[in-house]
Amino acid sequence: MRLIFKAVFAAAFACAATAATAQDAAQTPPPAAAPTPAAAAPAVNPRGPIPYTALQRQQRPRPAARPAAAAAAPVAGAAAATTVTTASPSAPLTSAPALPLAPSGARLTPGEIIPPAELEAYVDGVVRGAMARDHIAGVTVSVVQNGQVVLKKGYGLAGLSPARKVDADQTLFRVGSISKTFTWIALMKEIEAGRIRQDAPINLYLPERLQVRDQGFRTPVRVINLMDHSPGFEDRALGHLFERNFDRVRPMADYLRQERPRRVRAPGSASAYSNYGAALAGQAVSYVAGKPFERLIEETIFLPAGMNSTSFREPHPPRTGIPGPIPQRLGDNISEGYRWTPSGFVARPFEFISQIAPAGSASSTAADMARYMQLLLNGGTLDGAVIYGPVAAQAFRTPIRKTSQGVNGWRHGFVEYALPGGRTGFGHAGGTLSFLSNMVVVPDLNLGVFISTNTETGGDLAMGLAGDVVQQFYVAPETFPRKGSRALAERGRDFSGYYVGTRRAYRGLEGMVGLLIGGASVSVTPDGYLVVASNGKTRTYVPQGDLSEGRFISTTGSDHLAFAIDGGRAHSFQSTFGDQTFERTGFWKRPGVLAMGAGLVGLAALATIGGLFLRNRRDFRETGIQRQASLLQTTQAVLWLTALALFGVWAARAADIANVMYGWPGAALTIASACVLVAAALTLGGLILMPAIWRGGRRVDSWTALRKAAFTFTALLYGAFTVMLGLWGALTPWSG
Repeated sequence: MRLIFKAVFAAAFACAATAATAQDAAQTPPPAAAPTPAAAAPAVNPRGPIPYTALQRQQRPRPAARPAAAAAAPVAGAAAATTVTTASPSAPLTSAPALPLAPSGARLTPGEIIPPAELEAYVDGVVRGAMARDHIAGVTVSVVQNGQVVLKKGYGLAGLSPARKVDADQTLFRVGSISKTFTWIALMKEIEAGRIRQDAPINLYLPERLQVRDQGFRTPVRVINLMDHSPGFEDRALGHLFERNFDRVRPMADYLRQERPRRVRAPGSASAYSNYGAALAGQAVSYVAGKPFERLIEETIFLPAGMNSTSFREPHPPRTGIPGPIPQRLGDNISEGYRWTPSGFVARPFEFISQIAPAGSASSTAADMARYMQLLLNGGTLDGAVIYGPVAAQAFRTPIRKTSQGVNGWRHGFVEYALPGGRTGFGHAGGTLSFLSNMVVVPDLNLGVFISTNTETGGDLAMGLAGDVVQQFYVAPETFPRKGSRALAERGRDFSGYYVGTRRAYRGLEGMVGLLIGGASVSVTPDGYLVVASNGKTRTYVPQGDLSEGRFISTTGSDHLAFAIDGGRAHSFQSTFGDQTFERTGFWKRPGVLAMGAGLVGLAALATIGGLFLRNRRDFRETGIQRQASLLQTTQAVLWLTALALFGVWAARAADIANVMYGWPGAALTIASACVLVAAALTLGGLILMPAIWRGGRRVDSWTALRKAAFTFTALLYGAFTVMLGLWGALTPWSG
């Protein structure tokens, strides 16, 4: 998500995430970690949905394993709190000698256990290097394998004033959308009990006021559609998904009724990540069970699983209609969330998510998440307690629909992760404004990895660690970069173009922002590399297999792209992330085209204002109609310049995503849109006056032909730009 709204004002409406990224990079010191050996593979990041801020950062090489004595020192002022649990002598962490051979060059076979000391040394290097490079205040990690907790460790700080170390057993981190996995377990328990059918319309399990409206679609949204994020909802979040003022927090039922999204595609047609859909599933489970959601999860999952430091509740005073607060013993141990600035870490206010709790309000410790991963690897049982049955266990390991190789799919709510070496795992990622988390379990390695960071810059580390561990210990090193393809160079036009993601708002000002930040530019180089530029990041890929299959792999890792091809030409693609589809779109949806139009409008407006002071005496000869037209176009110029300036103010504040999430849409953007709307109305008047301007008056008391041409060009330019802004959703200041 981090950020996604980094933009600059260039006398135009324009998305400038690239510039923002460059600025961030300039403020970041070189990595402190040791360099990766040349033969080693770069980081392979299992991509999973980060729901709130859509973070997609470049992969960076991770440090290779090193002896414990040579591990990097902690970040200055950030001590590590360590608890490492290994197997007892009666349960050795070695396996039987009859094991499958490891891939050529790989260190371990699938049946072998990662030596705890080596694992800790490797994770130390990865985590501490990332903390120094990416300015991360605190990290918590746990790793389980073969029923044992082989690593459980906290790094850095959970609080600055007073200083409070991260403790893997005690410190709670906000796990974001990992919360959804508890919701899916609760839903599958109801399905196992026969109280909910996954192929039934979700409306059967909702009170009437929360039921999904048809909105022109005949096919109902079914339970299974929520589990693979294919209900067809648009994705809206700004101004309501998070609250920093508890007084603004609404009961979940009120939130779901008031923030109902539009349906923009048929259910089941495509996956596009939906927080609303997950919350709706949680509400349905609560309605069927006859219990508040938070209490239901506590009684059926957390308590029997021994997860005594995990809760969907949040720290706040009691209030009617809102779930009770988190117990004080837990609330006092919740880590603060941070934003990095040139002057240091800045603590963010607590993020209230109770209004959409099933989608993301849980907090947990690394120790509890270790128990949770053991539960998942054990198929729903832990320490003799049965949390869910074999039907759910099988569902969480079975994709709902087939995806292209290397693209994450959905296993009944859990993300199917494509991992190094052709392995797959399942789990979920999560993100709030400050916390970035990831949990991946790999059944064929009997391995689980959980990590959470408390700073908005922690996305690379959180998304990469599980894949890094698998790569380091179970996959043979590869040589990079991969070479380009002559066949791709010859067919570059079939893939090149601009693509817009489906996970966005589709109307209004939020729709405009979605178009600004939600696209990807695809091009092909003469030497046969596919280049994808998105969110200020550039990645290169080469074909994997025949071009007609549309599959590509990163030149420096195992990230994938899968293009859908029709008639030899690509019309959409999915990335490894897998949370949405990018669809080919027309030139008018390109931010660069919008920026160019805004720049021309800005120059025309400045020329109009400047003309008032630069015209000689003869230039002021005009008819009555021309006088009115001049006043109209001068007013337009003032409105356009005001709108552009106000958008610049908004874009500068949007550098901190919290300003957008909490203050959406804000006075600057609303007034800018209102100015544009009035200017658009005046544009119609200018076009109506145009014929009279050319006909009016004698040469001695009328505009010159040059001035008439200038007025005509400006009016047509304003008209064309108005149409474009209307298509982008910028003419609706009331919409937010």
